[in-house]
Amino acid sequence: MLLAMKVRLKPTPEQENQLWKSAGTARWAYNWTLARQEENYRNGGKFLPNTILRKELTQVKLSKNYVWLYDVSNDVTKQAVKDACDAYKKFFKKQADKPRFKSRKKSKPSFYNDNVKLRVKKGLVFLLKVGWVRTSEQIPVDTTYINPRISFDGKYWYLSVSIEQEVEKPTLTNEVIGIDLGLKELAVCSNGMTFQNINKTKPVKKAEKRLRRLQRKVSRQYEMNKEGNRFVKTCNIVRVEKSIRLLNRRLTNIRTNHIHQATNAIVKTKPGTVVMETLKIANMMKNRHLSKATAQQKLHEFKRQMKYKCEKYGICFIQADKWYPSSKTCSNCGQMKKDLKLSDRIFRCDCGLEIDRDLNASINLAKLAS
Repeated sequence: MLLAMKVRLKPTPEQENQLWKSAGTARWAYNWTLARQEENYRNGGKFLPNTILRKELTQVKLSKNYVWLYDVSNDVTKQAVKDACDAYKKFFKKQADKPRFKSRKKSKPSFYNDNVKLRVKKGLVFLLKVGWVRTSEQIPVDTTYINPRISFDGKYWYLSVSIEQEVEKPTLTNEVIGIDLGLKELAVCSNGMTFQNINKTKPVKKAEKRLRRLQRKVSRQYEMNKEGNRFVKTCNIVRVEKSIRLLNRRLTNIRTNHIHQATNAIVKTKPGTVVMETLKIANMMKNRHLSKATAQQKLHEFKRQMKYKCEKYGICFIQADKWYPSSKTCSNCGQMKKDLKLSDRIFRCDCGLEIDRDLNASINLAKLAS
């Protein structure tokens, strides 16, 4: 099974400077490809394959104005062109939105390293035009590496790579677990397991309060240093923006770690089948009162982790139909309660059943596999 591995890099100052050069070149090549595709479309041309654009980019490199492209590996620009073309193909197939230009301020710095030329030693990894870089943990040696990517998360550099690994399948039970996702609680399982909303805990609330204060502070500083129609970025603004970036990184790591712990706890019970509801996250985000809470819950990430972990251990993963009324159906008699409101946290049926609505929904989901 293909499993991803993410390892922190520990580059020297010279190596880190080269990493920034590679990330900037990858962003430039991606934007160049988008601009070339749009120019060709305006002139009435058809979609340009990445093979043609790579040849054009090779001719661009011969110009004296683009000598700096030789400072990084050739695979960085080639893969960036291919990524931009693949983004257009997904747009044509209606699998994603139209690709947009990458901003130096907002986009995540990342680039590709050739998997064939990636070499690994004890505590070291070799990156093209960068050299041998120390790693925080050992990467498996003498194996096939797939799609190596180097990225910067706002504080550290990381190497992400997929590796073919053999996973021992555990002995599973015949238990069926239904999982109901929500905003009050992250997940409620049919076997009684409940995972809290991490955004309601004290550490996260404290970090969010500090984040709001820093955002107001930097906004005031921008207004104080306004000169005509432009803003002057002072050293104090740079310092506060760095604090905001690190605080956002910490909040993201807390939420992602909580989802990993929740999905691991479910998988470790060794169920035979896991049933989840199908959520339309895009539609949920349209509710302006709940959009922020929905985004912070990272429900799509929960489903993604649950899906690959079930595949890893041989657990059958089922997704219920998006129109299945799991919350409105009585788990005891099967009667449907059409007038159930979102504010009704207790499900009360004419048969006498009184149960938490999320637990009732998870039990109904579990019955789909039986």
